[in-house]
Amino acid sequence: MTKTQAAARTKVGITLDHVVRAAFDVLQRDGIAKLSTRAIAAELNVRTNTVMWHIRTKDRLLGLMAESIVGEVDLGNLHGGWREQVAELLRRLRQAMLGHRDGALIVAGTFPVEPNTLAFSDRLVTVLFDGCPTRESAAWTSWSLFYFTLGLVQEEQATPAAFHDRLRESVNEQNFPGLHSVLADYISIDYNERFDFGIEQILRSAPTTRPRSRPGS
Repeated sequence: MTKTQAAARTKVGITLDHVVRAAFDVLQRDGIAKLSTRAIAAELNVRTNTVMWHIRTKDRLLGLMAESIVGEVDLGNLHGGWREQVAELLRRLRQAMLGHRDGALIVAGTFPVEPNTLAFSDRLVTVLFDGCPTRESAAWTSWSLFYFTLGLVQEEQATPAAFHDRLRESVNEQNFPGLHSVLADYISIDYNERFDFGIEQILRSAPTTRPRSRPGS
């Protein structure tokens, strides 16, 4: 956004949507560490109080940003069996978070009870109903899938290359024989393969038959 555009926007007044979009501009340019109300205000050429009037708290702003990211996930056009559909939903969520600098950190640090986030969770759980024998297993499997995706994308977006170099220097066969034997795979940056593997593992471990009744139940 140019200063001229920001000044023009100030004259006609800004909306909450303007603030959220400016927050994404700051995030993309400077990262989450420098995402502040002061930086957003400078982006919009307004006072910090103006930004705070719209967002009320920074936590609410982060929640709205997370809601926006999740809202980019297409919940339709799912094909195949329930496992394929679930994997595709998580794949789309991963791509939405990767589309924004520090996108996974934004989503991870929030708990928005908003339409887009609820719609994604509802779609995921509904598909899991086809494969999980109980409501409980569907709900808990959905959390396992979400946490795995969130954690992997955070690693993908944040892990410095120097970390792998330090691991190679520190993990020797004498002191850490198990880790040393799998080190190349352990620090693999083939995140597409790691994502597919992890999702498949979780889905294969999900119970697919109804548990037997306990004695006396």
